[in-house]
Amino acid sequence: MTAKFPGFSPDAIKFLRNLAKNNRREWFQPRKQQYEELIKAPMVQLVECLNNAFAELAPHYVTIPQKAVFRIYRDTRFSPNKAPYKTHVAAIFPLQNTPKNYGSAFYFHFNAKELLVFGGVWSPEREELLAIRSLLQESYQELEQILRDRKLRSAVGRLKGEELMRTPAGFPVDHPADGLIRKKQWYLETTVDVGLIATPRLLPGLVRYFQTMLPVVDFLNRPFLRRQEKPTKMLFMAF
Repeated sequence: MTAKFPGFSPDAIKFLRNLAKNNRREWFQPRKQQYEELIKAPMVQLVECLNNAFAELAPHYVTIPQKAVFRIYRDTRFSPNKAPYKTHVAAIFPLQNTPKNYGSAFYFHFNAKELLVFGGVWSPEREELLAIRSLLQESYQELEQILRDRKLRSAVGRLKGEELMRTPAGFPVDHPADGLIRKKQWYLETTVDVGLIATPRLLPGLVRYFQTMLPVVDFLNRPFLRRQEKPTKMLFMAF
């Protein structure tokens, strides 16, 4: 991995802390340029660096920054919380050639208090649920073996996700993987000291976590992988 990222400025963390206290347009608009310089531009740079790592590690997850980085603006149309801005910064790396955020993905976000790193399936639609549950019905032992890896358990813990109270229709209630099949989400997640954000250790730290999660993310995406001789690689200049 030749790309380097120096970390975010401490002023970026300060900006997010102040935004959490002043989450209104009257405060944000005069400081929008600060947001662009302190957070948005470095975030794009970080995503480009991560893409360089993904190009070597897992090319199916290379994602152009415009699609990877989430907007700071909240959609308040159907929410009782009318605060206009998110107080965290996030990026996602989904499987290529699928609808937005389809299947299993890599994700991270940070705010003024924590850095969260995620790999897996968060909010699958009905057809995704069926595909993953069918995969688990047939190949659950492979996933269980992956999840027993000590390095993975030490870095990110156990597989998480909400579960149904009962076995979903169409699946045997006495299946050995009933606990996995009843899940509505399948993901690995860990929270990291936010101090990492302002250091050059951020980029290699994220890469290590994603690399550790890769076997699980790849397994969950198996039903959605399209056969390609050569996945698209988007290489970026090192900073």
